[in-house]
Amino acid sequence: MTDTLLWALSAILILLGLAGIVLPALPGTFLVLAGIVLGAWIDDFTRVGWIALAAVAVLAVLAWAMDYVAAMLGAKRAGASRQAIIGAALGTVAGIFMGLIGVLFMPLVGAAAGEFMARRSHSGAVRVGIATWLGLLAGMLAKFVLAFMMIGIYIVALLF
Repeated sequence: MTDTLLWALSAILILLGLAGIVLPALPGTFLVLAGIVLGAWIDDFTRVGWIALAAVAVLAVLAWAMDYVAAMLGAKRAGASRQAIIGAALGTVAGIFMGLIGVLFMPLVGAAAGEFMARRSHSGAVRVGIATWLGLLAGMLAKFVLAFMMIGIYIVALLF
């Protein structure tokens, strides 16, 4: 493979990773990390060294953890039941097959349905659903910020 094709593959992995922040079927920041490692490898790690790669890897792991923690914190703050958390997870999986709207809103529906099944309270179900959804959105925003920090570290290492 020529260097040009490898650079293109590196860029594609990074772009797929950015898409994966919104689409749960793709391992977002780990694809960004793979694209960055490939880019560093193409250049024989001369411009992007191990320190930059270690920093990017730490950010990728932090983003992965953030994905789980943010939604859980949102749900737990609202007093979510175990069924609400399971419902949010099932809603997330179901949302994958419904496009962007499904990805964004099915976790809310799943959490609310799970909470309603557990406690039979409409207001509690809505509160937990919204709190879980806000947690998911906060996690997604944090992952975007971390992914762009990863890309920024990579670009700075490449250019300077």
